[in-house]
Amino acid sequence: MTEPQPLHSADPAPGPHGPGRPPGGKAKQTPLEQMGGTTGLVYMMLPIVAFVLANASYGLTAAICTAFGVSLAISVLRLVRKESIQPALSGLFGVAVASFIAWKTGSAKGFFLTGIWSNLALGVLFLLSVLVRRPLAGIVWGSLNGTGTDWLKDKPSRHYYDIATLALVGVFAARVAVQQWLYDKDATGWLAFAKIAMGYPLLALAFLVVLWAGRRSGTRLKALAGPRPARSV
Repeated sequence: MTEPQPLHSADPAPGPHGPGRPPGGKAKQTPLEQMGGTTGLVYMMLPIVAFVLANASYGLTAAICTAFGVSLAISVLRLVRKESIQPALSGLFGVAVASFIAWKTGSAKGFFLTGIWSNLALGVLFLLSVLVRRPLAGIVWGSLNGTGTDWLKDKPSRHYYDIATLALVGVFAARVAVQQWLYDKDATGWLAFAKIAMGYPLLALAFLVVLWAGRRSGTRLKALAGPRPARSV
């Protein structure tokens, strides 16, 4: 029985500032930090809540203006506080598109159509990535952590990331199923609740599976790579 061939280590070479740490001494931001942290998640929920409340009290036009106004105010606030503006701009663009669709359809529930469509597209994309043996959970994880795609050469590692990718497919499918059902029922208030409740809380559960896959794969790649040869002085 042949021994498994060593793979290149997925860990970046250690430097004077520690393993995986850039010369500037700053650690790479986590996905949550890139979105603005916990405060950023709250900011992303505010336009949705504002839209539903304004629609219930004053109608669709007021709801669209309120949601866009809240999103714009958040962007200005981040700019004044010298925080990362990228999450706010992404949120502002998303609210603008959702508001346009709601205006075109003439219905408040249209505000949530982009979310349903995007989850459907993501679910199909992630499922296809498993079928073509390039699970996107592993590719995204490797990109975020700078570990690359060495795991693609290792069948068990691909299997771990297949499971993680299918966990994300489950999240996207659940969102589409529940929110489409509520959309058909014209339950705008419940649509907003489902969008928030099935947003980052549900995604966090799937991320635990991605984290598990990343650790299992990383441990395996290190074992296959073997000890690094000692550097000659």
